[in-house]
Amino acid sequence: MNGLRTIAVLNQKGGVGKTTTAVNTAAAIAAAGYRVIVIDFDPQAHMTIHFGVEPQTVKVGAYEVLTDSAGFESSLMLIRPNLWLLAANINLVGAETELVNVVGREIILREAMQGSADKFDFCLIDCAPSLGLLSLNALAAAEEVLIPLQPHFLALQGFGKLLQTIDLVNKRINPRLKVTGVLLCMHDTRTSLSNEVRTDIVGFLNNARGSNTAWSDAVVLPSFIRRNIKLAEAPSYGRTIFEYDSTCNGAEDYRKVANFFLGINNEPEEMPGSASQPEAQSAPAPVPIEIREINLPVPQCYTPVPIYTEPAPPAPESTHGEPANDISPEALQP
Repeated sequence: MNGLRTIAVLNQKGGVGKTTTAVNTAAAIAAAGYRVIVIDFDPQAHMTIHFGVEPQTVKVGAYEVLTDSAGFESSLMLIRPNLWLLAANINLVGAETELVNVVGREIILREAMQGSADKFDFCLIDCAPSLGLLSLNALAAAEEVLIPLQPHFLALQGFGKLLQTIDLVNKRINPRLKVTGVLLCMHDTRTSLSNEVRTDIVGFLNNARGSNTAWSDAVVLPSFIRRNIKLAEAPSYGRTIFEYDSTCNGAEDYRKVANFFLGINNEPEEMPGSASQPEAQSAPAPVPIEIREINLPVPQCYTPVPIYTEPAPPAPESTHGEPANDISPEALQP
């Protein structure tokens, strides 16, 4: 590969699958042998936690790079084979206020990364659920945008505004920036709403072909992320989905997302609206990704939080057919 391919995973709405997508797509690409950087640009530090690193232990990370108190490469943590993390902690929440009077504040990350372009293959940036200075830095540094989206009405409300923001950054700050695609998360083909939303997005993007917009070549990814409880459980153990359960639907789906970015065609899926989707170009002699197991110990600074607790035993039944009560009726009399 020539240079560093930088992808911002962005949506101003929270809870649509940005962090899950950035973490597991990066893990799949790294497992395929590529050198991958992941950047946590969310003050909530969910990506950092997902990889099993406690934010309170992060001494040097994204905040220090933005405030120019640390170098980019020296702030990276090797957390998995071929995978480096620029971590986040609570200090990142004050970055926008501290940088408000700094000249060129929107391109700090891009300038910090310039010396690393030939040393890594991919960089995925997990953006905050907002369109503030942190997200602007990510868009200024990236050349591609991946938009995770839930296929329901409220998730679509800010979609147009998000595209306009990306287009504005493209025209004023970063002419290389393009929307690569929309990834449907928590998608359920059994519901008519999910299928209708997907068809509408496909139609909207097809109508933009040939236009002078940053999303003129964007597509809805040919694979989607199914609802899968394993994806929700994995972060509490500081593991990627491939480390937590490499055989579940979530692992299979994110392998396909990684294949998309590596130019490897997945087997076509029958999804409503796919007929209007332009055919993806196949890479010569593609070799499917084989995710190798990574059995790394969880860092000592991270304490897994159990997801389930044992249910409480049922209350004893009364021998008279009425619910048992610890207080007798006589005790309630005045």
